[in-house]
Amino acid sequence: MRMIKRAGSHELEVRRSRFVCTLARVPDEGAAARFIADHRRAHRDATHNCTAYVVGEHGEITKSSDDGEPAGTAGVPMLEVLVRRGLTGVVAVVTRYFGGVKLGAGGLVRAYGQAVSAAVDAVGVVELRPVVTVTVRVEHAVAGRLLGDLHGAGRVPSDVRYAGEVELDVAVEVAEAAAFEAWVAEVTAGRARTRRGALGHVEVPVP
Repeated sequence: MRMIKRAGSHELEVRRSRFVCTLARVPDEGAAARFIADHRRAHRDATHNCTAYVVGEHGEITKSSDDGEPAGTAGVPMLEVLVRRGLTGVVAVVTRYFGGVKLGAGGLVRAYGQAVSAAVDAVGVVELRPVVTVTVRVEHAVAGRLLGDLHGAGRVPSDVRYAGEVELDVAVEVAEAAAFEAWVAEVTAGRARTRRGALGHVEVPVP
C-alpha cells in the first residue's frame, strides 16, 4: 500500500490555462469530501475544481468529478493517475483558471492527468509496510550493550522503560520478526526475553 508523503500543491500551465493540483492525505471518504468542499469554497473564483480520491486499506473506494468539464476529461484521468501509482488515502483537486484557449477533449485529459502526476512527483510517495512492536526485556547489566547493538543495526527503540528490568520497544517488519528475535537471543547470549505486541505500519520512501 502506498500513500503520498505529504500534502502539497503543484502548478502546471497549458496554453495559458493554469492547472493547480492540490493533494492531501485523508483517512476516509468523509475526510475527502470535507477537504473538497473546503477547497472549492476557498477557490470559488476558479473556472473548475475537478476532483478524485482513493481511500480504503486496499484502495477499494474511488470517486471523481469533472466539475463542469466535458464528461471523462478531468476527474477520470486524475483518478487513473492515483490508481496507476498504487496510492490510497489521498484526495486530489485540480483547480483550473481558464486562459482563453480551448484545449479539446484530448488536451484536457492530458492536462489534468499531467497536473496530478507532477504533483505526486513533487510531494513524494511512501510505502506502508506492516510492522509489529517487539518488546525486549533484559537485565540492567545487559541493556547498555543491547542498546548499542540495536543502534548499530539501525533499530532505534521507540520506547525504553527502566524498572526491575529494562524494557525496549522496537518496531520490526512483520516478515523480519522471527529473525529479529533470534538476533536478540544471539547478541544477549539468551539473556533477553521478547514479546510481540501491537501491529502497525511504517512509512518507507519510494525512490
